[in-house]
Amino acid sequence: MGTDYAQLLPVYYQRLFPAQLMFDWLAGGGGKEAYFSHREFSFTLKDDVYIRYLSFESAAELQREVVKRLPYKIDIGAYYTLKPKNHKMARPGGFRALEKELVFDIDMTDYDDVRYCCSGADICPKCWRLMTIAIRLVDEALRTDFGFHHLLWVYSGRRGIHCWVCDDHVRKFDATVRAAVCEYLSLPKVVPGKKGVLPAQPHPLFYKAISVIERHFGRFCEEQKLFSGEKQIEDFFKLLPEDDDLVARVRVLMEDEKIKPREKWDHIRKLLINYSGGGSKVNKLDWEVMLHYCYPRLDVNVSTGVNHLLKSPFCAHPKTSNVCVPIDTEKLESFDPFLVPNLGQLNEELNSYSSHKPHDHEEDAENESKKKVVNEYQFTSLKKYIDFFTTFIKSMQNERASLTPSLRDSNMEF
Repeated sequence: MGTDYAQLLPVYYQRLFPAQLMFDWLAGGGGKEAYFSHREFSFTLKDDVYIRYLSFESAAELQREVVKRLPYKIDIGAYYTLKPKNHKMARPGGFRALEKELVFDIDMTDYDDVRYCCSGADICPKCWRLMTIAIRLVDEALRTDFGFHHLLWVYSGRRGIHCWVCDDHVRKFDATVRAAVCEYLSLPKVVPGKKGVLPAQPHPLFYKAISVIERHFGRFCEEQKLFSGEKQIEDFFKLLPEDDDLVARVRVLMEDEKIKPREKWDHIRKLLINYSGGGSKVNKLDWEVMLHYCYPRLDVNVSTGVNHLLKSPFCAHPKTSNVCVPIDTEKLESFDPFLVPNLGQLNEELNSYSSHKPHDHEEDAENESKKKVVNEYQFTSLKKYIDFFTTFIKSMQNERASLTPSLRDSNMEF
């Protein structure tokens, strides 16, 4: 993969990398070069050479640098008081991170104790269901409970997902506010063998979480073999109270071959609800079980640090060569991480396009080069992702255009 990846990067950066869209997005959607030039980038080059505090004056300069340096990985950081490339010239305390999108990082490896199909860096459609649940729940909470509008979800290219909250006022949140948002989204972990973990008067987020998770949990139980695998059964019983009668009745349902695997959870859930005191009590064992397995597991450190860097959309993952593409939450259930474009596939699509496109011999080289930059992605599997990113940026631009000049300037103040 390493050799192929290095050979394919020049083609991708020269012909497909959406540098202008990246500029439009990171310049606040308003095309302010001064704003963009204060944004930090980092490049990870071949042989893990890591370069921080890069910054660029324009989309053209960003394009030139990625073509020149061919980064294996691109990370994006904060807006600073100075251009990051000039940070060494700053007086003591004069180079500070001012603002950045609120970001969330959810990695599949954090679910290794509850997924039995894969572990480590490996993923499959069965455990990807956990990412689908995480996106659906966190997205809904950020929109309805916080009123955020511009949420960009991005596939990391291998085993995780990232969320960029791009509302103008959110970028100004300090570490304390970011930590408060993360705390709101966090739930207490289930203590094995002990019930009553949930508060007596749970926050509405708990209800929202169960509403999302229960739509998937029967299928999750079947796919992860929670009621048939030896290790799975052992782990499941650790979540229940030390009650021999309850355990025996649950085991009978697990072993009942007349009940379809997907329906076993419905029967077991009824037992757990009754044990918890029926529907009149909030501290229900069935809730605790579902939350233990499927509630989103956030990397809080990534979210709270204003100067923390996160992998850029539309770079490629060096281990898989998959492009880090945005995810359309309106089509979330149909998103397949195994079908996202990779560098080899994109190279083949470009070759196919080049071999079939009509050639105008009178067109000069300069015009042909400009035409490539504008159009070539449209003939590849990257098209729908770049089109979605374009629409996302336009929605940010349209919102700013609707604001009064004074309010718009306060949001964009640097």
